[in-house]
Amino acid sequence: MNYKTVYGCAQGTYTEKKSDFIGQIAPVKTAEQAIAFIEKIKAENRKARHNVYAYVVREGNVSRYSDDGEPQGTGGVPVLDVINKAGLTDVCVVVTRYFGGILLGANGLVRAYSQACSLAISEADILNMYECSMISFSCDYNLYGKIKYILPDHEAITQREDFADTVDMELLVKTELCDAFLKKLTDISNGQLKYEIQEGLWADFSVNNR
Repeated sequence: MNYKTVYGCAQGTYTEKKSDFIGQIAPVKTAEQAIAFIEKIKAENRKARHNVYAYVVREGNVSRYSDDGEPQGTGGVPVLDVINKAGLTDVCVVVTRYFGGILLGANGLVRAYSQACSLAISEADILNMYECSMISFSCDYNLYGKIKYILPDHEAITQREDFADTVDMELLVKTELCDAFLKKLTDISNGQLKYEIQEGLWADFSVNNR
């Protein structure tokens, strides 16, 4: 089980017939956080003609959008569609329009809002979040070397290593791979390794985090 979201905020700007469409994306966990982000962008762009938005959050399976005064279906829906096609959740996108004096028509608006959203997403760092467990234990240095050797095969992430008389380790392992990894730990330690497990966590398992 996994989902995609973004790390931090990002921005992209698209210009169509002198109108600037500024797309801004942010990670959010709740509808309340999304609304707070929308209000923040509106406050920063009081002179803008429109602040179109859409957000999707996993909590409560909520998705919302607003055309903010644009013709119905030309702003919020295209932004939401881009978010969904990108496979993102727990995100909010606001596209701020500074009017350039030339009407764009429905097709032009749909294109502009879609492009601004796409540009914001393209500038964001995408996280691939997987359900996982934290495995904590202490081991001697001989076993530590064996454990480090098997981590790549199980896509495990080292969260913490403290070196003293023994090595204290905290590892993140995808839920779907956890049983096989624990069996391997038991095998290479001859059943001597004692560990604690914290389940129900989520983490990004991109290569850079291993």
